[in-house]
Amino acid sequence: MKVTICIGSSCHLKGSRQVIERLQQLIRDNNLGDSIELCGTFCMKNCVNGVSVTVDDNLFSVKPDSVDSFFEKEILKR
Repeated sequence: MKVTICIGSSCHLKGSRQVIERLQQLIRDNNLGDSIELCGTFCMKNCVNGVSVTVDDNLFSVKPDSVDSFFEKEILKR
């Protein structure tokens, strides 16, 4: 599974670093390092909606305080 997080300036200001760090921790905690490819990219053209994250090309908006629920709903359940 490929998870890509926007690290462009707008998403950076909205917390992309915190989102990345929390996703890294959740991936480690759930022993999913071999099955999840975590990537960064610049602008995903969704700047208005917070930190843009794609999971296998499906676009989501994630905030630092919603990473855990996003991980549970969109990553663990796949």
